[in-house]
Amino acid sequence: MSIKFFGIGRRLILTTAATISLCATAWADAPPRVKFATSAGEFVVEVYPDKAPKTVENFLQYVRDKHYDGTIFHRVIENFMVQGGGFDAKFVQKKTRAPVAHEGREALEKGGPRNTVGTLAMARTNDPHSASAQFFINVKDNSFLDPTVIPPGDPVPRFEYRGRVF
Repeated sequence: MSIKFFGIGRRLILTTAATISLCATAWADAPPRVKFATSAGEFVVEVYPDKAPKTVENFLQYVRDKHYDGTIFHRVIENFMVQGGGFDAKFVQKKTRAPVAHEGREALEKGGPRNTVGTLAMARTNDPHSASAQFFINVKDNSFLDPTVIPPGDPVPRFEYRGRVF
């Protein structure tokens, strides 16, 4: 998801409850902003629908539906990321809508942000098209999570298998 993250401290607690709300923007053309109110403080993320429209709309719909209210940051990995949006304070998983298609490559081609410190992205399983409500915040640069832009045509000039060239 193409999101720029503003102002998170390094002291998030595993069971931080979140209330997330859509902020009114002062300018009609300004990207939407979402405010997180947690037991460790508040922070705001800015989302970019021009970079990943389906992903941003999916995230904003969960915000409008108040899906994230009362959720926790259930996965906190030091020097990697903080994940939330899927479980309530009793660690009960919340129901979600169908997943959205992965737009990472298209977002990068449109100049969208990469997985750098402070950015927010959708959490997925091994299936790139599995994002629903869970998200994570990069607490360090995680370029290994960036999608690879494949150039037009076959980028592999030849394939060798057991000494045979195909």
